[in-house]
Amino acid sequence: MKSPFKNPSPIPPFLLRCFPSPNHLCSQPQTPFPHPPNPTATASHEKTTPDSHLTGKQPFSHSGNPIPRVTRTHSEHTRLTQTHVVNTLLRHKNDAVSALKYFRSVKKNRAFVESIDAFCVLLHILVGSSQTHKHAQYLLNNKFGSVHSGPAPVVFLDHLVDTSKRFDFELNWRAFNYLLNSYVRVNRLDDALDCFNGMLERGIIPWLPYMNILLTALVRRNLMDQARELYDKMVSIGVRGDSFTVYAMMRALLKQGKPWEAEGFFREAKAQGMDLDAAVYCIAIHAACQKPDLNMAGELLREMEGREWVPFESTYTTVIGAFVKQGNLAEALRLKDEMLSSGKPLNLVVATSLMKGYCKHGDTDQALDLFNKIKEDGLAPNKVTYTVLIEGFCRNKIVKKAYELYEEMKIMGIQPTVFNVNSLIRGFLEACALNEAVESGIANVFTYNIFLYHFCKDGKVKEACSLWKRMVANGLVPSNVSYNNMILAYCKVGNMDMAHTIFSEMVERGFKPNVITYSILIDGHFRKGDAGRAIDVFDEMLGVQIAPSDFTFNIIINGLSIVGRTCEAKDMLKMFVQKGFIPVCLTYNSIINGFVKEGAMDSAFRVYIEMCESGISPNVVTYTTLVNGFCKSNNMDRALEMHYEMKSKGLQLDVRAFSALIDGFCKKRDMVRAGELFSELQQVGLTPNEIVYSSMISGFRNVNNMEAAIDLHKKMINEGIPCHQHIYTTLIDGFLREGKLLLASNLYSEMLAEGIVPDVVTYTVLLNGLFNKGQLENAQKILEEMDREGVTPSVLIYNALIAGHFREGNLEESLRLHNEMLDRGLVPDDTTYDILVNGKAKECWGGKKAYREFHVSIRFLHGRINLPGCLRVMWDLYKKLQSSDHMMSPWIEDVVVRLETPSSVD
Repeated sequence: MKSPFKNPSPIPPFLLRCFPSPNHLCSQPQTPFPHPPNPTATASHEKTTPDSHLTGKQPFSHSGNPIPRVTRTHSEHTRLTQTHVVNTLLRHKNDAVSALKYFRSVKKNRAFVESIDAFCVLLHILVGSSQTHKHAQYLLNNKFGSVHSGPAPVVFLDHLVDTSKRFDFELNWRAFNYLLNSYVRVNRLDDALDCFNGMLERGIIPWLPYMNILLTALVRRNLMDQARELYDKMVSIGVRGDSFTVYAMMRALLKQGKPWEAEGFFREAKAQGMDLDAAVYCIAIHAACQKPDLNMAGELLREMEGREWVPFESTYTTVIGAFVKQGNLAEALRLKDEMLSSGKPLNLVVATSLMKGYCKHGDTDQALDLFNKIKEDGLAPNKVTYTVLIEGFCRNKIVKKAYELYEEMKIMGIQPTVFNVNSLIRGFLEACALNEAVESGIANVFTYNIFLYHFCKDGKVKEACSLWKRMVANGLVPSNVSYNNMILAYCKVGNMDMAHTIFSEMVERGFKPNVITYSILIDGHFRKGDAGRAIDVFDEMLGVQIAPSDFTFNIIINGLSIVGRTCEAKDMLKMFVQKGFIPVCLTYNSIINGFVKEGAMDSAFRVYIEMCESGISPNVVTYTTLVNGFCKSNNMDRALEMHYEMKSKGLQLDVRAFSALIDGFCKKRDMVRAGELFSELQQVGLTPNEIVYSSMISGFRNVNNMEAAIDLHKKMINEGIPCHQHIYTTLIDGFLREGKLLLASNLYSEMLAEGIVPDVVTYTVLLNGLFNKGQLENAQKILEEMDREGVTPSVLIYNALIAGHFREGNLEESLRLHNEMLDRGLVPDDTTYDILVNGKAKECWGGKKAYREFHVSIRFLHGRINLPGCLRVMWDLYKKLQSSDHMMSPWIEDVVVRLETPSSVD
């Protein structure tokens, strides 16, 4: 054994903070400090010793030197020096139990102050014996059991390594793993990460279970960046992990709203043959529902069933809710039965989801039966449950029951929300409230005006006219409000002639139009795009001495912005402010929206700055408009700035703004960012629309990820979102590029079955794809279909046809198609001639290269002058060369002199 007294390791200065006295940090024997024979000092020391022992602080003499903790003889103190303790422990090196007993007995002696050397020696002894592994863990947990206890991680690692060398211990990695676990156990995650990195730097690879424990702790604390960094380091040292690793990383990605990446992580682990457990499958199902991809969720559930795994209750809850949201109530009910048969109880979230599904399908009886059943089973309905039922019954026009539930909700001590109240109001308006009021004889002109406005604001002119006749038939005289409502109805549908007719009738009957009447008319004309007539009505209002209101001013500013006169609207705003008008958020939003529509994003942003400086807080509409504008102008950085600023203020984008952001990133082929935004859109409770799906599908097609594109298409179909012609064309194009003709053909058939008529773009995609794959026969069928549908092929289609026949060596057919183009009035482009002469597209004609190509082309065709159409092509090339301002060689002049005119060439 090496002598512990030779070449002691130097101790870093910052280690001194960890121990009461620096004298106890080495293994050299320590000489007690001499004490002056001062009774006072001795008495003083004896008096302070107990307190200092309790506080853990070392008392000092007046000279500043440390004094011994207890008044003992010199021989007693020497026996408890650190060297003595270390040597005694080393004598029990092969008897871990005895070493532990000795250390515990020494710690009870108040003359002993624990050193790092003694602690490390004991730890090496304990981890060396299987009998004392748990004691080693307990020892470390005690040592690092609080926020500031124990030395810094790197310092302790160095001492563990150093003491193993000095005292001839085999370096046992168990001690280091136990240390890592101790830091995690008391939530000292920064120290745990330092310990992990320190171990790697010293060539010590942590054991996988302890890495998983640290990874899980980071995810639980939402330290996602640190978790990702930890995982990347695991991979860099060749540790791919196990089922626990996959679960932790997928959970982290889902917390970040990245279900696409979580699914990819799962698929990769599965492809590598990793032994995945039920927990991983459950979280993969959560990822599928979050995308959502319910086909995948169903497949994973079936796989779990095949392995006789029972999904978690939370997994059933998530999947059932997803199927209800999709509108697939039958599958949701089947999963509910499966959940109950597996021994899991029906929880409130699942019950509420199913009630919502019943109401959507108009089966309110089943919803009510389920509601009563859960109350009988002891589940207490919450605010969400009542809201779902009240809304569902109102939409199904069972307002009386909805109101009973509203009253029951209050009795149960659950405070209704404004949403509940609005549901009831809408339900009463759409039910028989008016009939009851009329039949009871209590309806007056004010009652009629309430219902009249309800119809007029939605432009329901027919219903409004019917109600008007009923009001007059009951002997009631319409009021100013009644006329204003009818004018509003006609303005909403753009029938300004009838709006003015009602206005004239109003005046003839002695009613005086007010500021609301004129404002409605002004707004109607602006919405029709007739700014001149709108301004005339405004001038007319001023002429009859009616003062505009803020409502009027806002209508004018918004109207001018709508018709593309935003600069004029901004000038009007300054003038209105001078007249006492106080702008609001709506005012600035109108101008910002006008500039965005005109593509003047700098002006729009300046108005936004002006708005903020004037003390008016932007709202959702402001940010949504700016985000949309910046995306359209391809300024994605500024669009994201607006998005983040909005989120920092607690505001949430609407579907239109998300759509703009997603489309922008899709066009930049940044599908990771697009996918993150797609997930965020759903997490905030919004539903992707047709435009969002179209952008995502086009984006995946552009990066050649047709698997993701078709998954989104299936998801659209499952959710009942209509798939338009552009989406089908995009998918067909993508599969044709990959050579998957059968999939492209199936999609084309599906499109036709949906009643969607292909356009020129669809046919162009089909013909290009088929010709590129040598499918001339199928391409011919598409051409025949175009003829039947009366669709005239475009230049692009003809180019595809000509190129296809040229590749097959059928030059005669290529030339015939060229002539057919001319007969149809289509002008061949450079690509057409490139194909005819060389069989491939070249650069645009121009410069010396073009001059050479013309010569080559005419020589080529001259050698085949007997083919039909050759002369015509040569003539076209000759005309093209003339227009290029290049001098023609005598040879070409000689050939062209012999060419007939185009008419005779035919």
